[in-house]
Formats: sequence, C-alpha cells, structure tokens
Amino acid sequence: MELKYGCNPHQKPATLEVPDGAFEFLNGKPGYINMLDALGAWQLVHSLKQATGVAAAASFKHVSPAGAAIARPLTDALRRSQMLGDGDYSPAALAYIRARAGDRMSSFGDVAAVSEPVDASLAKVLDMEVSDLIVAPDFEPEALDILNKKKGGKYLVIKADPAYEPPEMETREVFGFTLSQKRDDSEITKDLFAEAVSGEAVPEDIRETLVVATIALKYTQSNSVALAYDGQVIGIGAGQQSRVHCTRLACGKAEKWLLQQHPKTLGLRFKDGLMRAEKTNVVDQFLLWDELSEPEMDAMLAGLAERPEPISREERAEWVAGHGGICLSSDAFVPFRDNIDRAGRTHVEYVAQPGGSARDDSVTAAAGEYGMHMIHTGIRCFLH
Repeated sequence: MELKYGCNPHQKPATLEVPDGAFEFLNGKPGYINMLDALGAWQLVHSLKQATGVAAAASFKHVSPAGAAIARPLTDALRRSQMLGDGDYSPAALAYIRARAGDRMSSFGDVAAVSEPVDASLAKVLDMEVSDLIVAPDFEPEALDILNKKKGGKYLVIKADPAYEPPEMETREVFGFTLSQKRDDSEITKDLFAEAVSGEAVPEDIRETLVVATIALKYTQSNSVALAYDGQVIGIGAGQQSRVHCTRLACGKAEKWLLQQHPKTLGLRFKDGLMRAEKTNVVDQFLLWDELSEPEMDAMLAGLAERPEPISREERAEWVAGHGGICLSSDAFVPFRDNIDRAGRTHVEYVAQPGGSARDDSVTAAAGEYGMHMIHTGIRCFLH
C-alpha cells in the first residue's frame, strides 16, 4: 500500500508491504513513522500480555515507548493528576491511561496500542486525547463509531492479528547495504527476576513491574534505561550514547511523574478555558520552578488563576522518598556506579540488568549501600 510519505514529507514515494492477515486498516491512511511506531507498540503490548496475562498498553512516539503499563486500579492521586473524572474504566482503558500517564507530554500525538479489544470505555479516553493511531486485536462497534469520527474522520485505526508470527530472520537495507539477523525472540518472564544477586526472593508484584520495564526496553531505541512503579513505566531514558545519561533522563522523568501527584501540584487552579494539553504544560513548568526564566515564569502564571506556592527542595525529596518499590531496568549491563548513585536519589529499590560487566561486584556493592536489590537477568535487549 502507498504511504503518505517517508520519514519526511519530501521523501516520496513511500510504500508498505503487509503480510497476509497481519494488519487490517479500518480507518485512515498511515505514514512511514506511523507504521514504525505501530509495529513496535503492537509487539510490546502483545509480549506484555503473554508475559503477565494482564491487559497491557503502550504509548509510542518516534520509535520508542513514551510509556507502557498493565491494567491496575487508578489511585485517586493518579486519576486527579491525569485530569480524569470518577468514571469506571475497563481493563483496556486502565492500561492505556496508565501507559500514557508515564510521560504525558511525550505522549502528545502518540501511537496507542492495547492487547485487548477496544471498547467504548477506551475509545472515550482516546477521543479526548491528542493521539494519531490505535492498534489493537479488535474493536467493538460502539468504539469504532467514536474513533472513526476523531480527527475529522482521519484517525488511524489498525486491527492486528495476535496469531501472526513474523519470519525467524529479518533484513534491513541502509545506504544500499543489506543487513540480516535472527529476530530478537528472547522471552522476558517473571522467572528472570525471581531472585536478587544476594539470594533474596523478589516479591511477585515487583517481578511483574520489572517485566513491564524490561519488555518496554526491548522495544526502545538503545541505549535505554526504564524506571517503573506499580506495573507501569514512569520514566524512560532512550537512545543515549552514555548509560548514565539514560539513567539521568529516566530518573528525572520518574521524579516528575511522582511530583505530579504532590498535593501542591494537585492543588493548582487553572484559568477557565485551558485545554488539557495546555494544563499539562503549566504543570510541567510548575515542577521546574527553580529553573524557569522570567518569560517562562510569566507563561506559567498566565495559565493559573492564582500564584501557587512552589514545592521546596526538601518537600520534593521527602515526597519521592515516600514511594517504595521503585524499579529500574537497564537494557545492557550497568558499567559504573554513577548510574546507581543517580538512581539512589530517586530511591530506586530494585535494579535489573543483564550483568557481565568487569565491575559487576563494585556496582552491586554500590547498590547495597543504598539498600537496593540487584538482579542479573543474563539477557541484553539492545535495539537499533
């Protein structure tokens, strides 16, 4: 099929060959990047459902997940931080709400994927968000009615066949060169995280959260590090040349996710008429209070009905420290303790990595200084 264009509008023509029955396009016409995101997002949620047996969702942007999650109930603080009402949500909707909440700024204009049939509950959530595409195994008629009207009828709706299996070998052409490799069919299961290096058993809910983080990394451009909490990714550092930069990015995003639920953040009073995306931007600026220039401060205050009280440095540290069970997963071994030191500031308690570094002992010892539990999986998850 013909695509709108390639990575950029001047890259025409662009086409897509679809294996028989793998994808069915129910509405809209995709572009090249849409398809790359849809393929990555679908693989992620399909793998996550197989590993956990729970409804899974992903929010993809620029060939990496902005967020990923399994369905678990929403806390009141998380619901309020995402500016949602008190309604009941289906498992598919819960999974997507939590996936998008992981980094809602990055999820603006996302490709959404869920492991379950899309129902009206999820369709109504998608209808109020800025999103470009949804890929799922099926769609209920009421959900299709809602989605086919989104974006003036141009919202992309793709039905995926969960039974489709790609060939064992995959190829890629770059600059006239053709590369081939056996596709990454490694299985990320809870068994990989059963025991810490110290011999301690890892709790079941933590193992499930580590599965979410690690499967997300499998479909994230490397180098990459993910932080996860309560079955959802809350910060991803993707595509960095240095692992500590991945860790800094992931930890910074995770802290912002936590601080979005701080009472002072939830108490912000927005001016009437502000759109959800504009409110998101105001919250983001509020959480960067000490770093704002005068024009940035003016822009933030312009969206608020009254001047707020900032969250102090001490309040930030206390709030982050109050959340137990934060997990970190790395797509390759952790080479130096600087990653552990940065993770310690975000009060990470569990670290999963392949292991195999010459400094494994010193990195594990550093984790012990912070009371972290180190887990070696033996599986590297590079993606390029």
